[in-house]
Amino acid sequence: MIPLSYGAKEVKQKNILIRIEYDGNGFSGWQIQPDRRTVQGTLEDVLSRVCGEEIHINGTSRTDAGVHAYGQCASFSGTFGIPTDRIPIAANHLFPDIKITSAEEKDSEFHARFSAVGKTYLYRISVSDTPDIFMRNYRYQLKDALDAGKMIEVAKALEGTHDFSAFHSSGSNEPETAVRTIHRIDMIEYADRDTKGMPTVEYEIRVTGDGFLYHMVRIIVGTLTEAGVGEFSVEKAKEALLSGKRACAGHTAPASGLWLEKIYFDEIEVSS
Repeated sequence: MIPLSYGAKEVKQKNILIRIEYDGNGFSGWQIQPDRRTVQGTLEDVLSRVCGEEIHINGTSRTDAGVHAYGQCASFSGTFGIPTDRIPIAANHLFPDIKITSAEEKDSEFHARFSAVGKTYLYRISVSDTPDIFMRNYRYQLKDALDAGKMIEVAKALEGTHDFSAFHSSGSNEPETAVRTIHRIDMIEYADRDTKGMPTVEYEIRVTGDGFLYHMVRIIVGTLTEAGVGEFSVEKAKEALLSGKRACAGHTAPASGLWLEKIYFDEIEVSS
């Protein structure tokens, strides 16, 4: 590794928050894994070169393979000399599918994961008779029409503080508690055209909460799509929450439609 040079003078310890966008298709998820390309590993390699010292980052959310991000966050510290505002400029030309959108210095106690108080995930769905192959990695593509009114009814039943065990997949570290607060689930429906000009109906579902279990957002979306085709009701949603059984909730929607949109570090902002 050949570090980029920004002077060798002694500097104080810095703690930096970066905000990041990435296309999840080229990565085996966020977290470092042996012999696999990951977002964390790629960022650490590039930042180590830019800063001229070994950098280890703490990400707010461990997104899965194929999940994208507009607003992922990570923090790292070191005694590097590069000015904070130059970090994105120096780093961004070194990777094709990641962009550091901002960098700011924080106090020494700040931690991108433990200081976060909430997140918003965006999920995109396209409904069309002829699914667009060029969008298959960025949308959940369906052929059956969806009833937005029924989807919104079920979404409202999931808002609030609940035990979301039924909306949690096995396969990750088991949390101490499955109780989470969903502040709001918003949905937009609009007509559009795909990359070939064919008509589609697009749905954007935003889920904002204080934290999420493994696959929780994707299971919520799977449940809402089942509501949209008349296979899931408000009553079933309430029963699923009370049961705590994964089999009582809807299917897990694919990773391709999911985007980590925003991280909150302010309680007022996330709950408003």
